[in-house]
Amino acid sequence: MGSTNSASKNAKWYVVHTYSGYENKVKTNLEKIIENRSLENLILDIKVPTEDVVESKGEEKKVVTRKIFPGYVLIKMVMTDDTWYIIRNTTGVTGFVGPGSKPVPLTEDEVEALGVDVREIFAEYEVGDNVKIIEGAFVNQTGSVESIDKQTKKVKVKVVMFGRETSLELDINHVESV
Repeated sequence: MGSTNSASKNAKWYVVHTYSGYENKVKTNLEKIIENRSLENLILDIKVPTEDVVESKGEEKKVVTRKIFPGYVLIKMVMTDDTWYIIRNTTGVTGFVGPGSKPVPLTEDEVEALGVDVREIFAEYEVGDNVKIIEGAFVNQTGSVESIDKQTKKVKVKVVMFGRETSLELDINHVESV
């Protein structure tokens, strides 16, 4: 079980180019290969990002699911020679996105911007609790939580600076409970 945790920490998101229209087939094929070869600890997730769009023809309106990136599949995996080979040789895959044959993982910012790997943020404090700032310009300051916005992953903390109460907006993970 420990190796699975360390493997998931080393896993990164990669973009795989597919034949147009083969995105879901590639996903299905890879899921079967992962199951058959017990690769769940190396290839953790496969996504074909979609969005619901309202299309209207005359008076008629209907909701249609459309691929956000046609011809691409996103894969969270630990890159090894074996995983590279398996993905590269899956029917419908034309290659990894990256210079030459070297796959380049998405950065954390890119993953967040794409909304692919949505992680639930758990604050170990509530409105009114005293917290300590652990990162940024106001490190080691203490204050009380005014509000928590899980959507934007921000917290407002009231601190006393120079004898005055000041409200700071910080990332949720930049403060900890006292």
